Amino acid sequence: MPKKLYERELKALQAQLVDMQAWVQTTGARVVVIFEGRDAAGKGSTISRVSQFLNPRVTRTVALPTPTEREKTQWYFQRYIAHLPAAGEIVLMDRSWYNRAGVEHVMGYCTNAQYHRFLHQAPIFERMLVEEGIILLKYWFSVSDVEQEKRFRSRNEDPMRRWKLSPNDVLSITKWEDYSRAKDTMFVHTDIPEARWFEVDNEDKRRGRINMIHHLLGQIPYEQVERDPIEIPPRPASGGYERPPRDLQNYVPDYAAEVVANA
Repeated sequence: MPKKLYERELKALQAQLVDMQAWVQTTGARVVVIFEGRDAAGKGSTISRVSQFLNPRVTRTVALPTPTEREKTQWYFQRYIAHLPAAGEIVLMDRSWYNRAGVEHVMGYCTNAQYHRFLHQAPIFERMLVEEGIILLKYWFSVSDVEQEKRFRSRNEDPMRRWKLSPNDVLSITKWEDYSRAKDTMFVHTDIPEARWFEVDNEDKRRGRINMIHHLLGQIPYEQVERDPIEIPPRPASGGYERPPRDLQNYVPDYAAEVVANA
């Protein structure tokens, strides 16, 4: 997708996301959007584009770390419940409870009994969320094995993005078919009428982001919210305040001046 066309369409969709957020705030709606997929499939970058112009007090991203020893003894869904939205909030989940059906199962981090219990309980749990009135959307980001390896190598060579590459990510190359089978099984058990899976072809990141955001907006029944106009008052006359001398303050050195001088 040409860059200029992509940027123009992305900005238009992001403006609609702002309108959607205003509707969520006004109506007290609760929205959960799950981003799942293979490593390097582009989930994080898409979340960044979705949330770029949204109010972080209203729309927050949840990316939970490895569970603590205490959390491992809890009901599996328990630590996710604490992050569900209250009225007027949107939660974007960068991975979710579906870790158990993917990484944990394939890498042997959970028992077979825990895995099968998850496949049984996840649809029940999600039906409860929907019955409660939460808008639940689930997106799976797909990418080919060739493109995934290309992105891994790009990350490994880029010191600014190397943190995105973990030993587990690299192992996913050798377990490609295992992850494919796990994803297929997960869809069979959890693609329910109340909470369908929507697959995003993210081989082309620009095209994938545009498709996903456009679809997201179409799944939420938002309407334009009329905002009350805000008037900026005139600044009142000075009341005699005098600023303390600058040499009494600890200013950050003007490094930018050095950059400009040496340019």
